[in-house]
Amino acid sequence: MLKSFKFLSCIFIFFLSVSLNGQENNMQLPFHQIPDYPESYHASNVLARMIDGLGYRLFWATDDLRSEDISYKPHGENTKSVDETMDHILSLSSTINNAVQNLPNIRPMVESELSFEEKRKNALVYLKNASDFLKSSDHDIGEMNVIFQRGENKSSFPIWNLINGQIADALYHTGQLVSYRRSSGNPINPMVNVFTGKNRSAK
Repeated sequence: MLKSFKFLSCIFIFFLSVSLNGQENNMQLPFHQIPDYPESYHASNVLARMIDGLGYRLFWATDDLRSEDISYKPHGENTKSVDETMDHILSLSSTINNAVQNLPNIRPMVESELSFEEKRKNALVYLKNASDFLKSSDHDIGEMNVIFQRGENKSSFPIWNLINGQIADALYHTGQLVSYRRSSGNPINPMVNVFTGKNRSAK
């Protein structure tokens, strides 16, 4: 009886440790919450704040997803699963990061096999890098461009296109993830508060 109790205790401690380690790793990712807003307004930190809002939404839209949530897709033709939607968000996040630093987006993209958690981490890090760069000084965002390169051919677009293009599109698809996970029975954390950028405390 004592041996059985010790065995069950060890099993419980093991799974508790795995759970806590997972939570700790999750909290180390950027955008668990949005940092305090700056004291002054200028174009680059306003753009950074938009990216922070996207990052916070994406963090919690993709938090604590089960395998059935990741593979979920609505019924119908030409629909994408949560995992496939995350592929697109990763691409958008990479373009956002490149654009604010005037780095080209190479096409066609080199595809690599990543787990959902790796895609999530990379997307959040791309957004954090872009936000940090914009906050590092009062950059002239008029000098920034969305650049696409295919072989020797380059095309360039002003940062306006990034705002109504990749940033708005990433917000749109992040909202899809929130809807999909609700449909698969695992709704987003109810403590999320996108207005303040910090989760509400449980009462």
